[in-house]
Amino acid sequence: MVSNFRFASTPNITFGAGKLSELYNIIPNFGKNVLYVIGGSSLKASGKWDEITSEMIKSSINFHSISITGEPTPILIDNAVKNFRQKKIDLIIGIGGGSVIDTGKAISAMILKNYSIKNYLEGVGDKVHDGEKIPFIAIPTTSGTGSEVTKNAVITEVGTDGFKKSLRHDNLIPNFAIVDPELVVHCPPSITAACGMDAFTQLLEAYLSPVSSPFTDALALSGIKEVKENLISVFRYGSSDINGRSAMSYGSLISGIVLANAGLGIVHGFASSIGGMFNIPHGVVCGTLLAESVKANVKKLKQIGPDGEHSLMKYAKIGALIDGNYYETNEDPSYNCSVLIENLEEWTEQLNIESLGKYGISPKDINKIIKKTSLKNNPVHLNHENIKEIVMNRI
Repeated sequence: MVSNFRFASTPNITFGAGKLSELYNIIPNFGKNVLYVIGGSSLKASGKWDEITSEMIKSSINFHSISITGEPTPILIDNAVKNFRQKKIDLIIGIGGGSVIDTGKAISAMILKNYSIKNYLEGVGDKVHDGEKIPFIAIPTTSGTGSEVTKNAVITEVGTDGFKKSLRHDNLIPNFAIVDPELVVHCPPSITAACGMDAFTQLLEAYLSPVSSPFTDALALSGIKEVKENLISVFRYGSSDINGRSAMSYGSLISGIVLANAGLGIVHGFASSIGGMFNIPHGVVCGTLLAESVKANVKKLKQIGPDGEHSLMKYAKIGALIDGNYYETNEDPSYNCSVLIENLEEWTEQLNIESLGKYGISPKDINKIIKKTSLKNNPVHLNHENIKEIVMNRI
């Protein structure tokens, strides 16, 4: 019997190489005063920003822009909102990586509010956002976070008592998402690697989530297949491989859809706790801890016996998929679980994913990390020692 499930809304999605041009047909539906949120340099270096500005001038669109580097902070959002609140913006467009899209999403949500964004962050503030926003279009230039299809913007304040928390509301889902793999072609190898591992982590964790559904499982499997077949090749030869880039863009897009509906596990629990304490890229946290986390989950699932069989079979199915085989449900899952772990370890090495120690994380930080790490939607409960072992093995 098919289990019950709910499925969250997605934006109006346009996918395909060269589809950026459709932006120019969408903009007039919202007005003539546009704010662009872009990254530090890559969009301009690619020549696409010149194309966009030329189209704006030709169409008599009044436009402003803000360029950001790094992850969005409360101060960045509050200042941007203050600077543009009186500009009577009709539409906000975020073109960049996950941080750029989250910034645009947050500005669109906060520009109509008179309080700091910190007041609306989950686990930080005491206010609940009502969903009122300026229309927002998301256009990713990396293949990793899937933020173009989610209802939350992740905001970071790094420090000893720092946080990585979400501004969230169903209405904050972008009005449109344009996923054009041509925008990802010039993505540097290091960002390709970290973002690719983030996308795979999101697909795998959503697939293993206790609240996954046949709908999210089918989507996750389709994304996992594309990422596993293309991640290493686009890392090595990405600048000339539009087919590989398209596959990774698809995997990233699907990862955002499934995480929004099935949630994520321990790896993203670490990304939240570690990302709030240290200045470390989100994708690096995911990439460096994925293999160890899967290893810990598989070990614990075996220990709990029959209650762990369903999740073990799902891990085994992914291991078989990566190995190019079909997993029979009557097989012992141990072999294919080992295949999965070994492949993830190989990817971590081949993609040059750095250890946590490279970012100043040491054994003395572990207890605080554990205290802040959520296990929500992990397929099995891990205790203090299990979690400690994961982190220690990647310092």
